[in-house]
Amino acid sequence: MLDQGAPPHDNSPAAPPSPGLGARLMRRKPVERLVAEGGQGDGGSLRRSLGLWQLTMISIGATLGTGIFVVLGEAVPKAGPAVTLSFVIAGLTALFSALSYAELAGAIPVSGSSYSYAYATMGELVAWVCGWCLMLEYGVSVAAVAVGWGEYLNELLDGTLGVTVPAALSAPPGDGGVFNLPALIVVLLAMVFLMGGARESARANTIMVVVKIGALVLFCAVGVQGFRSGNYENFMPLGMAGVSAAGATLFFSYIGFDAASTAGEEAKNAQRDLPRAILLSLAVITALYVLVAAVAVGAKPWRHFTDSEAALAQIMREVTGQSFWGTLLAFCAVIAIASVVLTVLYGQTRILFAMARDGLVPKAFAKVSPKSGTPRTNTLIVSLFCGVLAAAVPLGRLADATSIGTLFAFALVNVAVVVLRRTRPDMPRTFRVPLSPVLPVVGFAFCVWMMGSLSAVTWVVFGVWMAVGLVFYFLYGHRRSRLAAPATPEAK
Repeated sequence: MLDQGAPPHDNSPAAPPSPGLGARLMRRKPVERLVAEGGQGDGGSLRRSLGLWQLTMISIGATLGTGIFVVLGEAVPKAGPAVTLSFVIAGLTALFSALSYAELAGAIPVSGSSYSYAYATMGELVAWVCGWCLMLEYGVSVAAVAVGWGEYLNELLDGTLGVTVPAALSAPPGDGGVFNLPALIVVLLAMVFLMGGARESARANTIMVVVKIGALVLFCAVGVQGFRSGNYENFMPLGMAGVSAAGATLFFSYIGFDAASTAGEEAKNAQRDLPRAILLSLAVITALYVLVAAVAVGAKPWRHFTDSEAALAQIMREVTGQSFWGTLLAFCAVIAIASVVLTVLYGQTRILFAMARDGLVPKAFAKVSPKSGTPRTNTLIVSLFCGVLAAAVPLGRLADATSIGTLFAFALVNVAVVVLRRTRPDMPRTFRVPLSPVLPVVGFAFCVWMMGSLSAVTWVVFGVWMAVGLVFYFLYGHRRSRLAAPATPEAK
């Protein structure tokens, strides 16, 4: 006789034990799943319409112009004539990381850039930290560059119409103004282009990149006429510490070479073209930066540089004695810097798209318009945030905050290459970092060294930013992550 008080025998298998917190924080997203989900958003999918030319122009557009047109005047007083060496050091730091980006972009061709690479190699918590740094890199970079755009717009208006935007409406609080209206305007213009579609935005960006390269070549042709070798007599007046400090600031000017990696789900042949676009764009950018910096210091004694964001236009005017050349350069700079805003804003929206698809940020960022094939809600939210930030925060603080977030993300990418080589050695790769793991380790060391050159205030800002990010992750992303949900056919 059965014992009526005994529970019925359950033949179903016991549920697996719930993984501990440590295991949940280290959960990884398989590369195959990352690639399989590529392009898929909420309500639509991204369109593959970009070739090697467009991808290279995106990286050049996101990078070229920021350091030369905007930050050069701030870096020269730190390093003196050795600012050219600072550009080389910053470029080398970018190069080591670019090699790692090229390998990972060819192996994991998705929109999330280093966020997705970290998710596949080091787990969800590290991926979140990397993604949070990328928000600082891309989002704040848009705002910082937009501030410099307003400076050149005033140069252009003054040279053509004899008027300028009133100081109260052309500078943020702390820089003598109340609200930087031009900075907000250029972000909103970029937003309009992005909402039209990736291919349309790429066309507009290509035109602007050609204009900006032409402007820098023109500056060298005119500026070399005022070149004085005596300006280089005391090459390193502030020592290596000054060169290092300037290099850390100028690293801001290399931010964006990885923008092509955010277009992994809109590239026609991502595995072939992404590595090529990243390395080709960095070579062009570094050569132009060093050349223009050398001419600028040769044409103007380093002690006479100010922190004006329109330094090149001022040099053109001083060398020629005519306002025409400075005005022409200001016109080109207005177009050039607008392309940086456009392409960096593009990168920010695609990273948030990938994070939203994984459930770590609200789903609204992954909603794709069936008509344009773009994440419109995402673009609108990001643009408004960056526009208000640009209008209210001074440039110098933005540039340093962006640099530290970028260096941290780049350091993680170098680690990710080494990890993926060990965990997935047989995975097909269209590009391999030479001398691995030596070069990735050197890239990691360069990033850490340059982070140490930034000010204590920048580190405090970075610490606060990371603390806020971790709070958001544990209160929202950790629980809503798609990897936290039981596997379903839809989630596979």
